[in-house]
Amino acid sequence: MPVRPVLEFRIGDRVELRKQHPCGSREWEVVRLGADIGIVCGRCTRRVLLERRDLERQLTRFVERADGGPGTDEQGTNG
Repeated sequence: MPVRPVLEFRIGDRVELRKQHPCGSREWEVVRLGADIGIVCGRCTRRVLLERRDLERQLTRFVERADGGPGTDEQGTNG
């Protein structure tokens, strides 16, 4: 099985996930880092803790990086 590099998440990153939240939003903001990553729904502000591995699987793309850079997909390329 090929090994995927660990994605670098930063507090303030806005990400899009594959599954919709019950409120209808797919965008989340990273608010806590560690083995579990805390994210906040972009529409209803619900807070959720996900294991890093689960978040990496659900990630579709970075909408906005915390450093103010343009959105990138999961490979870290523009798109």
